[in-house]
Amino acid sequence: MAELSPMMQCYMEKKEEYKDCILFYRLGDFYEMFFDDAILASRELEITLTGRACGLEEKAPMCGVPFHAVDIYISRLINKGYKVAICEQLEDPKTTKGMVKRDVIRVVTPGTVIESNMLDEKKNNYIMSVVKKGLYFGVAICDVSTGDFYATQIVEDNNFFKLLDEIARYMPAELIINPMMKNSEVELNQIKDRLNPCITEVSESDFSEETSLIKNLYNIEDNQGREFKVYDTHILCIAAINGLNKYLNDTQKIKLEHINTIKIYETTKYMALDINARRNLELIERMRDKSKKGTLLWVLDKTSTSMGGRLLRRWINDPLVDIDEINNRLNAVKEFKENIILRGDVLESLKKVYDIERLVRKDIIWKC
Repeated sequence: MAELSPMMQCYMEKKEEYKDCILFYRLGDFYEMFFDDAILASRELEITLTGRACGLEEKAPMCGVPFHAVDIYISRLINKGYKVAICEQLEDPKTTKGMVKRDVIRVVTPGTVIESNMLDEKKNNYIMSVVKKGLYFGVAICDVSTGDFYATQIVEDNNFFKLLDEIARYMPAELIINPMMKNSEVELNQIKDRLNPCITEVSESDFSEETSLIKNLYNIEDNQGREFKVYDTHILCIAAINGLNKYLNDTQKIKLEHINTIKIYETTKYMALDINARRNLELIERMRDKSKKGTLLWVLDKTSTSMGGRLLRRWINDPLVDIDEINNRLNAVKEFKENIILRGDVLESLKKVYDIERLVRKDIIWKC
């Protein structure tokens, strides 16, 4: 009875580990896809579907992309909501006898994209974890490309609608949820209908409530930037952080050292804007075509750097309610408005500033 060739057996073993991903399997100068992945990728990427001898009577469906242009193809798949597991050669084929050792070095998902050419330079790319326990929710949010990491919990009235507001505030590209959230079909369908993020269910055990797991890894701060201490009253926060942290470690497969601070905030710090208000006000995108032109952000965004553009977007999305903080921000604006020389000097200096937040992340990953 015919059986798969050794190379194809290796491929199938890796595919079994990453069933929910399209597996990019490195063979020489190409990343190849086989069987169902090949059929799917050839359709979505509009590339030729061919076949390869695999040990069976019929050839395996196959398609491939050149390794030097792989980012382009991954970007197209990610934008369509797919996940891509990159299986790389770990040995030099020229010096290795027999099968070259291969393994998945990274899983690229909509919420874990770090390549600059796949990202909007003035927009954060958030991934959010939501853990549901009874009627309450824990929420953690991260931008892997910049290292921003936030967490909160929703334990008041109208919990689900406040959860929707938080999701609308960050507009995550990907949502990580626990089984209880997955089983809440009515709530989940509302999230899909209104916001349509890529949704991934992970094991309940990933949402650990153990605080020591994060205390040793991160600086935990409160709303005012002080050391966070009241862990016992923020168990849902901890669970959401642990769930997101586990997912990032599983997909990125390296220690993300640029993510070193987590800010635990209260939802009352910002003005409550529900999902309908955000859409109708057209703060950062138009209702009709989701574009930036014509929005409040489009009118105000005269920022000189990518970091400034992302910060302004966050400020518009998160209107302050504390009078002192509002006045501090207005006083800063007044200072620049009235001091022309200072404004000119700062603008000139900013021309020399690169996107430090994302460059730091690149430097850490290259060292790994």
